[in-house]
Amino acid sequence: MIFETYSEEETLSLGRDIGKKACPGTVIAMDGDLGTGKTVLAKGISEGLCVTDMVNSPTFTIVQEYDSGRLPVYHFDVYRILDEDELLEIGADEYFYGQGVCLVEWAEQIRGSLPEHYTRVRIEKDLSRGVDYRRITVEEV
Repeated sequence: MIFETYSEEETLSLGRDIGKKACPGTVIAMDGDLGTGKTVLAKGISEGLCVTDMVNSPTFTIVQEYDSGRLPVYHFDVYRILDEDELLEIGADEYFYGQGVCLVEWAEQIRGSLPEHYTRVRIEKDLSRGVDYRRITVEEV
């Protein structure tokens, strides 16, 4: 499915809708250039899961855990992962095959380590449509 958003609030709202439908074991792999809104979407998904904590990109910690919602949320930023073996060292497979919801920013970095089935989200800008315009493609893999 393809969604178009024209503001940060619309992107948050789309994320909330995705989060409301998420179930245990959901893995959402997000890709897009720097500044396209991966973290904004992750915040919305977390809100849809009733997470009350402040959600920020875990750039330097690789994974941030949130347990305040209806399901645990594991928010990954794998931009700095150079080797997929690094994921095994932090126990990513336990997160990916657990009962929480995994949100993975920069997922193209670790495509080979993702579960067989996941939700792929691609976020793209098109400045000719406005600085806040986003084209968000969501598909089940």
